[in-house]
Amino acid sequence: MMIAFKGFEFVEGGVCAPEGFQASGVHCGLRRNRNKPDLALIYSPVPCKAAAVYTQNKVKGAPLQVTKEHLAAGDIQAVIVNSGNANTCNPDGEEKARAMCGLIARELEIPETAVAVASTGVIGEVLPLEPIESACPQLKKELSPEGNDQAALAIMTTDTVKKEVAVTFQLGGKTCRLGGMAKGSGMIHPNMATMLCFLTTDAALEPRLLQLALSAVTGDTFNMVSVDGDTSTNDMVLLMASGQAGNPVIRNPASEDYKTFQDALYAVMMNLSREIARDGEGASKLLECMVSGAADEASAKVVAKSVITSSLFKSAMFGEDANWGRILCAVGYAQAELDPEQVEVTLKSQNGKVLVCRKGRGVPFSEEVAKEVLRAGEIQILIRLGDGEGKAVAWGCDLTYDYVKINGSYRT
Repeated sequence: MMIAFKGFEFVEGGVCAPEGFQASGVHCGLRRNRNKPDLALIYSPVPCKAAAVYTQNKVKGAPLQVTKEHLAAGDIQAVIVNSGNANTCNPDGEEKARAMCGLIARELEIPETAVAVASTGVIGEVLPLEPIESACPQLKKELSPEGNDQAALAIMTTDTVKKEVAVTFQLGGKTCRLGGMAKGSGMIHPNMATMLCFLTTDAALEPRLLQLALSAVTGDTFNMVSVDGDTSTNDMVLLMASGQAGNPVIRNPASEDYKTFQDALYAVMMNLSREIARDGEGASKLLECMVSGAADEASAKVVAKSVITSSLFKSAMFGEDANWGRILCAVGYAQAELDPEQVEVTLKSQNGKVLVCRKGRGVPFSEEVAKEVLRAGEIQILIRLGDGEGKAVAWGCDLTYDYVKINGSYRT
């Protein structure tokens, strides 16, 4: 279920929702399943301003370095993405990433530096270029304003569902759109981005404001998601802005139009974050930890993410066990200043809510009621730390038997 925001209307189309954008997805042979696309393309006939954020893992996929170079060189018109192979820790990684850009650039008749590249899949296996080269003509041929569906499917790895969100909004009297697609199910504990996310908009902004908005919203969305505590080598969020909506170019970060654009970006990225957490490998429940009353926002974020990443807490949620002591434990070891004797915890879902802790101490509650609350597929953990103004939200999922099954044989 999408979380709506006043002034923003959800629309279909994902990355193709904004004016002029096209996409495609084809099977090139990197993955064994011939019924699943494994190579995606996003394209704008108009050069786009672009911004990106990347993983802070010291081991980085080769496509990230190439994409950084191309964004630094100027406008971007296309993104080529493969699944099934991360192109990471290979001696020829950057050579292959650049070759991917060159192959599709020639098909589209655009500069090689106008292409961004991304890969996802198994780390440490050499990426074969031949299947990609053979598929590039078809990738171009299949480009369509309705191609977002196949593109979103093509970037999936262990994901069980595709993840797409798009909204429409007003800027300077013009109707604008912003859409995105993401992949991510495991190896999710982002520190700067998520596994992979591609965002498009027909709004017009100065590049520095595009980067400012993306970096700020990432901190409140993708950086607040954790499935398993592992930060990927290939994490990247890329945002392309074509300006085709015709709004006056946003140049002032204090303007109402900039705030509206940032809110639109939040609406899309927050909902994609929830879908990534909901689709965590083996997950049966979406967990949303809402912290309030912290000394400041930074402290609230640290506590929220500490709880959402606790394996013991995640296991308790899978077992529908209101073991609030595990929540207090995770609050306590968070690197944030707080008074444990002021902590209050409530568990809530569509089935009701139950207060389990007040002033750092347990309170009497019905185990039957708590069990019913935790039986729902989406659970909120409401934590109040005191009387401060800081608040934050983090998203995660429960830890199930299936997570181990999936990752026990991921490569083989």
